[in-house]
Amino acid sequence: MAKKITKQFKILAPGGKATPAPPLGPVLGANGVNPGQFISKFNDATRELNGRVVGCIVTVYADRTFDLEIKSSPSSVLIATALKIEKGSGKPNTDKVGKLSQAQLRKIAEDKMKDLNAGSIEAAMRVIAGTARSMGVTVEA
Repeated sequence: MAKKITKQFKILAPGGKATPAPPLGPVLGANGVNPGQFISKFNDATRELNGRVVGCIVTVYADRTFDLEIKSSPSSVLIATALKIEKGSGKPNTDKVGKLSQAQLRKIAEDKMKDLNAGSIEAAMRVIAGTARSMGVTVEA
């Protein structure tokens, strides 16, 4: 018989370097997850990411056990990493913060492909290009 799911929630945390300190610890505790167990399991699963922010879906069961589903980093984080910028523009229409090449765009789309609902790599590239434009990044044609 399958376990009864009591809660499912999403979090963003630095891969391999998560700590039970706020903001992560209180969110875990409020949802019935032991922060110490979660942190050790999460850090073991994401050790190779070395501090890059990743998404995680946490499923909590009635017996207070939990499962992790590690997702890829958000598109904005991947774009900022590729361009070596701290963050996007506050005024993306007028203030541009960088330029993304087609090669960089393709690499990011390939990394994100399993988490996107795009049918092809070209469609995934268009999704990533839209995120880049909303960050104030120019995408080369």
